[in-house]
Amino acid sequence: MKDRIEKGDIVLINKTGKYHQQVGEVSEIDYNIFFVKIVIVKLGNQEETFEEKDLHLQTKKPSLQEVIASVDKILEKIDQITHLSTREQVELPNRLKYLKLDIPKLDKQLIQKNFDSIDKILAATREADSSASFWQEIDPNLEKIGWWIRTSL
Repeated sequence: MKDRIEKGDIVLINKTGKYHQQVGEVSEIDYNIFFVKIVIVKLGNQEETFEEKDLHLQTKKPSLQEVIASVDKILEKIDQITHLSTREQVELPNRLKYLKLDIPKLDKQLIQKNFDSIDKILAATREADSSASFWQEIDPNLEKIGWWIRTSL
């Protein structure tokens, strides 16, 4: 069964021409008057319109379960971060736990507020020690959560 292309997915453009073999993120889905699925793809800082048949699905956007699993993976790694202040040692796991509870509720403001705080704490910590091995686990999971937030809410 062919996976359906949805908002937030990463696609490869198969259509011959200017954008052939470029990869972009689906920013919107629409239908024309003939009920043909029209997909608006973000390519760098511009958006282009394609028919679904001209696109090949590269990566599905993360599901709710994958995002919650990513939060859990970050929670498992934060005790290895040594450059956290006492306040951040308490705040970071709490914010991650709240984020995990807020995600199923799809409350954009709460989710974005918690994610921004988590991202800010981790960004400051990364500057202090960017070579630690736990970043190899934290960074892709943080990116996955950010991707889901950007495309799902």
